[in-house]
Amino acid sequence: MDDYKILPLGDRGISVEFGNEISVEMSRRVWNFCRCFQKEKQRGVLDVVPTYRSAMITFDRRKVNYKRLIRKIHACAGRGEVCGESRKIYEIPVCYEEEFGVDLEQVALCSGLSKEEVVRHHCKNDYLIYMLGFLPGFPYLGGMDSAIAVPRLREPRVLIPRGSVGIAGMQTGIYPVDSPGGWQLVGRTPVRIYDAARKKPVLFEAGEYIRFVRIDRKEYGQIQDLEEQHRYVCNVKED
Repeated sequence: MDDYKILPLGDRGISVEFGNEISVEMSRRVWNFCRCFQKEKQRGVLDVVPTYRSAMITFDRRKVNYKRLIRKIHACAGRGEVCGESRKIYEIPVCYEEEFGVDLEQVALCSGLSKEEVVRHHCKNDYLIYMLGFLPGFPYLGGMDSAIAVPRLREPRVLIPRGSVGIAGMQTGIYPVDSPGGWQLVGRTPVRIYDAARKKPVLFEAGEYIRFVRIDRKEYGQIQDLEEQHRYVCNVKED
């Protein structure tokens, strides 16, 4: 299989592109490439980052053997292996009450649904993590019900609190840190998606899944307290 491109990114990076579409099948090719490439540690390679349709490899040009690196890329990119069907699902608790879901009413108006129906639609699917980006650990999630798809805000907010859950077009995501942003906010999770002090700073990885679980304000506070004490453990299922 040679339907891929290897493109230089300056003198410290390479992009391996597999196509132009956003799909589960395309993402599986990217993830399989990354897994294959990372099985054996490559001298001088700093990181391998999957995206919707490509993988970015960064390296230390003083240490890497460039010709050997290209051979390894060809070997992994041409395999065309398929991921297994087992799924790791992170259950992320979300409070959709008004103080957190500041755009929930607007999303309901745009979709012609009640706020309760919007929440129900948002919680009913398992979301595939296509990629992480924009912010450390920000998950771009696929699989949202088209009934609640709404455009980004016309004017982005200057500050969105950490843990806010938003919708933009056919995607939903979680803001892992305080930041500006333009997604419409429907709720917030007390779970720390990103914590630089943890051994594994980002809770999940591309290729895994998120399931939103509705909680009330009291439960939000309880989980928040556990997080502050570094005692909260996210529920993870495999099927």
